[in-house]
Amino acid sequence: MTRGSVQGEDTREGGSNAPERAEAVRKDDDNAVDGTGDSENAGEESGGQTGREAGGQTEGAAADEPGGETGGETGGKAGDEPGGETGGQAADEPGGKPGDDPREKAPPAEAAGETLTETPGPDRRPRRARRVLRLTAVGLALLLACLAGAGYLYYEHLNGNIQRDALNLGDSKVAAPTPNAAGQTPLNILVIGSDARDSEENQQLGGARETFGSTPLADVQMLVHLSADRSNMSVVSMPRDTLVEIPKCTDPDDGEVYPASDGRVMTNQSLGHGGPGCTVATWQELTGIHIDHFVMVDFAGVVSMADAVGGVPVCVDANIHSRDGQGHGSGLKLAEGTHPVKGEQALQWLRTRYGFEDGSDLARAKAQHMYLNSMVRTLRENATLGNPNKLRRLAEEATAALTVDPGLDTVKKLYDLSDELRRVKPERITMTTMPNRYVGARVEPTEDAEQLFRLVREDIALDGKDAKKKPDPEPTAPADPADPDDELAVQVRNGTRTDELGAAPGRANTVAGLLVDQGFAKAVADSSVLPSEDRTVVRYPSTDLEGDARRVAEVLGIPAGSVLRSTEVSGVTLVVGADWREGTAYKAPEADDSTPESAEALNGADDDACMHVDPSFTWS
Repeated sequence: MTRGSVQGEDTREGGSNAPERAEAVRKDDDNAVDGTGDSENAGEESGGQTGREAGGQTEGAAADEPGGETGGETGGKAGDEPGGETGGQAADEPGGKPGDDPREKAPPAEAAGETLTETPGPDRRPRRARRVLRLTAVGLALLLACLAGAGYLYYEHLNGNIQRDALNLGDSKVAAPTPNAAGQTPLNILVIGSDARDSEENQQLGGARETFGSTPLADVQMLVHLSADRSNMSVVSMPRDTLVEIPKCTDPDDGEVYPASDGRVMTNQSLGHGGPGCTVATWQELTGIHIDHFVMVDFAGVVSMADAVGGVPVCVDANIHSRDGQGHGSGLKLAEGTHPVKGEQALQWLRTRYGFEDGSDLARAKAQHMYLNSMVRTLRENATLGNPNKLRRLAEEATAALTVDPGLDTVKKLYDLSDELRRVKPERITMTTMPNRYVGARVEPTEDAEQLFRLVREDIALDGKDAKKKPDPEPTAPADPADPDDELAVQVRNGTRTDELGAAPGRANTVAGLLVDQGFAKAVADSSVLPSEDRTVVRYPSTDLEGDARRVAEVLGIPAGSVLRSTEVSGVTLVVGADWREGTAYKAPEADDSTPESAEALNGADDDACMHVDPSFTWS
């Protein structure tokens, strides 16, 4: 609020609100005489010079600021119409008509028909002080009201910046996790980086002119898991060239149906199947993890937000220029050591493959983890979040850059989410990459990936620092109870094969026989496929069969955590894993809750992390 704005507030009390002040005088006999003399002075001084300032200069300034419409209108009334004809003279012609003595004018109380008794002079100073305090309080109240109006308009402006899309475009859903003993549930947010070249700015930043306007790809995919007790955070990146099966997705805007992929394709194609909601559906199908929200950002959004955050320190162990002889690369050029990057240079860092380690998408994911960890530390350590101007710029850029699901589509919802995330200290943040192996030029998840997904599903901290947890309550009863045992169809598969050992012969027949002996007359061995599973699991395709699957697991002593929904099966399917290669009684192995080494975990407090540079991309 400018100084002129404050003067305008004084004018509205002193010059323009004469009738209101008269009413105040009638209600306060102690200030009757003060009203006689000083209201005239207010009209003469404040109503004149200050009134013109409030109605002129300040009016223009207020109109340009958030909420300017309200401020401008009020300022105009203060300067041009300060309370009717008399107030107008006070504002435009100090002292009334030329030659008139303003002190001869009737005081407000007399004008209202009141008879006043003058109080001796010595009492005038304290009464005037009380009136000044009262005027100040009223002025402050008006000021706060104007600020509140401006704040509301700015809040609505920020809400209007946010783009929104449906959360899940797939047909199948994954049940939300069961609350822990304290009634708390974890939070899972999928962060998506789009390579869309749908604008001039995105085209310039992304390059590849021939791809302008083409179907966008989800080139960055990170699952952010916030623990139920909000003590730790785990991040799992999936390389963009991971081979997955994309489920059928339906675009809610136009009803277009995108059929399920014919076999496995690169996961980044999921974004082109109706939007980010199909990427969410793909993740849920692969991992069995319930996803609560998504946040998507494009090239231009990354640059604007990185500028708003400011310089984020990153490290390379040698000089790097990410550009080869054919023009491939992000263009990143840094000298050896640690340097702050922001804006377009930050985007280059996040996109760099050529020049980092083996030049793969795995190296890029590691660089992204380093940047994000460093950004979290930077935001916590410097004054960005305490500086109103920087915070406002960050809010402006962030809301304009993001596409979110309806659960995050207001500033308040985003603020509440950030408030949850900021509780976690950097030393309790763990960044990982989905364990994978090469399949030609692509990658696929390994058994270690399932271990990592299980830890996230079960809300087990990836840093290994979990306090001893209380036993989880029994899972919620399925909506559709199990059929009678003798009517329940079960397929049994032999999944005992490992990388070192072949499949144990006859295991599917043996376990199917066990089920028949227990009364499951429709249990049969399925020898058409020989999967490979570390642990014995029971899978089911839809919620109406969940009760059946749980019943099979219960009879064989298989833990409820090993009963999983999957679109890879058409009915209740028991896969005998490598943990049950022999015998007729299943004994669940001791739980291994450690993060696989192949996940390449990086702690959020590790400020010594440095990217290795491929020598063929160095310069001197």
